[in-house]
Amino acid sequence: MSADTTQRTRTGPEATAGNPGGELHAGLKNRHLSMIAIGGVIGAGLFVGSGAGIASTGPGILLSYALAGVLVVMVMRMLGEMAAADPQSGSFSAYADRALGRWAGFSIGWLYWFFWVVVLAVEATAGAKILNGWMPAVPQWAFALLVMAVLTATNLGSVASYGEFEFWFAGIKVVAIAAFIVIGVLAVFGLLPGTHAVGTSNLTGHGGFLPHGVGAVFTGMLTVVFAFMGSEIVTLAAGESADPEKAVSKATNSVIWRIGIFYLGSILIVVTLLPWDSADVRKSPYVAVLEHVGIPGAGRVMDVIVLTAVLSCLNSGLYTASRMAFSLGRRGDAPAAFAKVSSRGVPTVAILSSVVFGFVAVFFNYTSPKTVFQFLLNSSGAIALFVWMVICFSQLRMRKIIERESPERLTVRMWLYPYLTWATIGLIGFVMVYMFTDPDGRQQMYLSLAAAALVLAAAPLVQRRRAARELAAEATSGA
Repeated sequence: MSADTTQRTRTGPEATAGNPGGELHAGLKNRHLSMIAIGGVIGAGLFVGSGAGIASTGPGILLSYALAGVLVVMVMRMLGEMAAADPQSGSFSAYADRALGRWAGFSIGWLYWFFWVVVLAVEATAGAKILNGWMPAVPQWAFALLVMAVLTATNLGSVASYGEFEFWFAGIKVVAIAAFIVIGVLAVFGLLPGTHAVGTSNLTGHGGFLPHGVGAVFTGMLTVVFAFMGSEIVTLAAGESADPEKAVSKATNSVIWRIGIFYLGSILIVVTLLPWDSADVRKSPYVAVLEHVGIPGAGRVMDVIVLTAVLSCLNSGLYTASRMAFSLGRRGDAPAAFAKVSSRGVPTVAILSSVVFGFVAVFFNYTSPKTVFQFLLNSSGAIALFVWMVICFSQLRMRKIIERESPERLTVRMWLYPYLTWATIGLIGFVMVYMFTDPDGRQQMYLSLAAAALVLAAAPLVQRRRAARELAAEATSGA
């Protein structure tokens, strides 16, 4: 394979359209990527949102987490195969562009960007509520503005600044979960003062392991599946590291134990120690466990941890949205200004544009929480499933392309290809169909499909304008 072909494979379609406007700097270190990979699956939803899942499913929520975890492991393995062979700032959007067509890369890239800028508003508001509880004299909107401004400055500084902040944010989350699991295991076996071995009474009592039937497992899965969104961030970040192939390989190989320990392990502690139908578990399962074993100030400790998780998610969300916007700009699917890079190697316009939309969403969260903001939430609710489905279909095609052009770059391989890929597609499709049987899921699916249809309709219009610009540029250069 020639050097020219190798370069084209590594940079993909990003180098074929639009004004590059400079290159991103490889400023992320291995320790940054390792912690981004580990912390990417630990969001505020685990600490707070898991209570609703436990209440609606019972101890069987463990099966919901296990099924969603299998989906994530499969999808991350496929994404890891493509990312290790061809690191890209646009990750799966760039692969969809090459494997499925420009329409696919355009559509999934903009939908993913939309998902994360809505997340910015959600996380900024969540962080503001916690800080307002500590300092009631300061209005919530001021705290939301503050955290957005601080993390915007961090991302504008350099990719190393983002990596350093995320290293410490994720480190706190990891230490917190690890400590929770250790304390929980000791309590389960009655090894802490004032506790006694609980056995399996809470797993099998109070209506049994599946008090609401098998169907509740799939209902719980609808809540759980979106908690795992963010696992793929490391494949976008890898493109700004010195050794992206090694980083991606390490991250995808570790996803199994990360999900197994952090999610299944901690949730198992909760439903083993406490009755699933406890009001305290529904409100805040991790605080309930810590209070049960006698940890003083459990609520305040958890507030600090949740705030850290919120800031981590906000930090990563801004990074992810801006890099997707940058990639879209490089491919001519977004304004050319998105592809411009500052002297510090960061896409300034892409970052600021993402922040502006995030601020608009925060504004609607305070002025129209039940209408406009709820619409934004619901219309982005099923995008995770769309992204995963596109990754699956892209991998089916990209494997053939890579095997034909540069098989030596297949350092990470999807297991049992193509059978597990098709099985994963089937499971994602089942979850999508099942969403229509759930009232909340149905609304999310309808609105998310409407958002997808809108973006798909815009794709050919943007492509025609891009083609016209390219023809004009060729005519000018040839004159």
